[in-house]
Amino acid sequence: MSVTKIDEIMNQPSHVQTLRRAVEAVADGVDPLVNLYRPYVDGLENLPRDGRFLLVGNHTQFGTETLLIPYVVRREIGMRVRPLTDRRFGDMPRPVSDVMAACGAVVGSPEGAGELMAHDEPVMVFPGGGREIGKFKGEQYKLRWEGRAGFARVAIEHGYPIVPVALVGGDDVYVGVTTRDHWLGRLSQSIGEKLTGQRDMAVPLVRGIGPTLIPRPQRMYLRFAEPIGTAKPARTTDARWVATVKERTQESLEQSLGGLLTLRAEDPYRELNPLAWRNATRSG
Repeated sequence: MSVTKIDEIMNQPSHVQTLRRAVEAVADGVDPLVNLYRPYVDGLENLPRDGRFLLVGNHTQFGTETLLIPYVVRREIGMRVRPLTDRRFGDMPRPVSDVMAACGAVVGSPEGAGELMAHDEPVMVFPGGGREIGKFKGEQYKLRWEGRAGFARVAIEHGYPIVPVALVGGDDVYVGVTTRDHWLGRLSQSIGEKLTGQRDMAVPLVRGIGPTLIPRPQRMYLRFAEPIGTAKPARTTDARWVATVKERTQESLEQSLGGLLTLRAEDPYRELNPLAWRNATRSG
């Protein structure tokens, strides 16, 4: 598949390149639609202009971050973001895998990330992976990075600064009906395990508007934090430095999420009420 072959990461087949041009044409034409929803975007000055940076973000239930972050970065610095995806996506049949490749996606692996970094490409990763998408009641905007430090290791190896990027709004489109420990929550986890083969890939019960699955209108809030350097200090072991970079990234991202949640709570436009637009919180 195009999203898994290392030799195709930088030299994509002609049909994928054609799809890429089509995808970029669509992206260039959606400005009016994006502006209609008026996302809050802060910290664009923290994006290195040379493209050598690793974006590390939080996954939400609605998945808005996977589209909005690359869109904003491309609009700001004119470069395509290369998302690192779950290996299962790489096993998808064509044309799905071709479309993902056209969007820049590469299956997350040290080899794939290293190839992108060797060519100074902006890279994006969500360390929580798919297990961070399914949210039970009370789990909104909680990072689930247990044992996930590979992003820090590969960034250190290639001298890539890390830019934490937080998104708030995506976990409010749907509301979890039960907690993880509720019997319905345990049932959801069992179903998720049968479908994916992984216990932590739950399919929680959620609702949108009222008791339906119609998405609740929500404004999105995006913040790019200050870059985190990855150059290892002298007399620091490799393992200790990887853990330190991971901890600093997680702390920065959690701080940004907390700040955005506070900002969102005070924004009368948070539910996209057009009557409140005049008083909406402005982007920094």
